[in-house]
Amino acid sequence: MMLKLWKWYQNCLSFHPLKTQVISSGVLWGVGDIAAQYVTHSNARKRLQLSDRDADFKVNWKRVAITSTFGFAFVGPVGHFWYEGLDKFIKLKLHLQPKSVRFVAAKVAMDGLIFGPLDLLVFFTYMGFSTGKNSVQVKEDLKRDFLPALALEGGVYQLLYVNMFCLLDSAFLSWVEQQKDAAWKQWFTSFTSFKERGGQGKL
Repeated sequence: MMLKLWKWYQNCLSFHPLKTQVISSGVLWGVGDIAAQYVTHSNARKRLQLSDRDADFKVNWKRVAITSTFGFAFVGPVGHFWYEGLDKFIKLKLHLQPKSVRFVAAKVAMDGLIFGPLDLLVFFTYMGFSTGKNSVQVKEDLKRDFLPALALEGGVYQLLYVNMFCLLDSAFLSWVEQQKDAAWKQWFTSFTSFKERGGQGKL
């Protein structure tokens, strides 16, 4: 069954690459957000020791729609042209053979240095404004979420892998955004503030 679905997906990808990537990205980002909501809910339930009646999991469908739209409108179409252009650039400008170790290494490096930070910046900015926050609040959320997400997420995936793993990626980013002012984020914020002050107070 899974093999048939995979062949069907590959066939759609061959004949309708952009449409297939847009749809699959939107669906997987939506499912990923549901997973993130469940993980956040489960952690809160254990931490607060809520009863089964008080701890029923309810999906925030508005948030799912917002996150899914990010997959439809950004990850799918932008990712499609980004990876397509990146392949051509590495092959024609850097003269590296596709699927070679150096080709893959160059692709991962450029992807992580350019598209990775852009993806995070757009995601957290979009999520902030979409949930009714103003520019000041969005800026504060970016300070809180951007570095932790960038440090933990590492490199961003090849679009093929995005379509396979963006469920995990969207769940991860949604989880980071939902952690608000978690203690582990404060370390990144305080470290950034210290650097901006130029290490004042250091003996």
